[in-house]
This record gives sequence, C-alpha cells and structure tokens, in this order.
Amino acid sequence: MSRKDDILNLRESLVRRRDALRRAVTGDLSLLKELSIQKQSSDPLDAVQDEVSSQLVEIESRELSRIEYALERMREGLYGVCEGCGANIPTARLNALPYAIHCITYQREIEKGAAQQESMRLREELASSRIGDDTDFASIAANELVDNDDWDEDKAADRAKAAFESRDHKGD
Repeated sequence: MSRKDDILNLRESLVRRRDALRRAVTGDLSLLKELSIQKQSSDPLDAVQDEVSSQLVEIESRELSRIEYALERMREGLYGVCEGCGANIPTARLNALPYAIHCITYQREIEKGAAQQESMRLREELASSRIGDDTDFASIAANELVDNDDWDEDKAADRAKAAFESRDHKGD
C-alpha cells in the first residue's frame, strides 16, 4: 500500500474518532451539568466521581483538538511531515499515533530537552531549599553542577556559597 493510501485510511479513522469524541464530550459535559444541578451532596465519593469525569472530558477534549489539527494538516497537504525537522513521519508511527506532529527522532530531542529543563528546575529547587530563600545561591549551585552527573547536595551548597561570596567581594 502506498503512503497516500495509508494517509487516506488514517483520515477515515481520524474522522470516525473525531465524531465519536465530539459525541462523547458533548454528552459528558451535559451529564456533568445535569449532575451538578441535581446533587448538592457533600458525599466525598460524589466529589471524586465529578473530578474523574471532569478529567476524562479534559483528556477527550485534548485528543479531539489534536485530531482536528491533524485533519487540518491533511487539508493543507502537510500531514505526516514532522513540524520540527521536515522529515516524513513513518507510517508505522502515524498508525500508532495518527495525530503525531513530530517524527520519533525529533520527539526524542524534545523530550530530552524537557527532561534537562526539569532536572535544572529540580536542582535549583533543591539548592534553594538547602540554603534558604536566596535564589541567587540556588541558581549558582544549579548552574555550577548542571552538567555534572555526580550531584552532591553538600558540594553544591559549598560551591554556591563560595561563588556567591566571591561575586559579592569583587567590588571591594
């Protein structure tokens, strides 16, 4: 089967899923409204059920948006092309995730970058908690050890303190 045929089959699948999600989201929202009007209960189980239903609607809405975007890209002739690097997204990936907008290689790079940012944020948070509210201290500690695989809280705090003190005394 050609790539064009695969994309046409995916389009049919996406349209069916979009229509099903539209019905589900509309029904779920109507049900949530109806339930909130009917019961003004203080039962914790009702509150949990309402929260779960609300989260399901959010997930379905997000998937619906992604599907609509994929269908839009099909109309524009851009479906199956990685938005990051311009490479064709393999058909196997599109079959697994029909609304994919990145090839697997580019997606991994995105995730790697996000992981590094999260690591940096956690390191800053850790350094900040060890030395108080002085965020300059925390930034110095985190920046100093960002590429260091053997993270050591005590070394980080000592290095940050030394760097901070030397920076403060440069003007003397």
